[in-house]
Amino acid sequence: MSGNTIMDELTSLSNIINKDFDIDNITTEALMRERLIEAFAYLLDNDISKMMNILYRTDVDEAKLKSLLISNSELPSAEVIADAYIARQKQKIETWKKYSR
Repeated sequence: MSGNTIMDELTSLSNIINKDFDIDNITTEALMRERLIEAFAYLLDNDISKMMNILYRTDVDEAKLKSLLISNSELPSAEVIADAYIARQKQKIETWKKYSR
């Protein structure tokens, strides 16, 4: 993948994620993931209903998420949730690309 394509994908991902979270100055996907893990950790501790609403609106599959949380029980829940959230947002971007051609 070219550097431009990677930046375009990061920009698309950042734009869609900023609808749910105010995460600015993201220069890498790893940094984005780190910030989302922090955000989901905060929501888990302080506002679970807001987190559930975000996951519902994002269309993160609840059964799949439960399965991921169980099968990755050695990882922090916020990390598993952030990864599922990012994966779903990437799927949306790929779908948009596929049908916008």
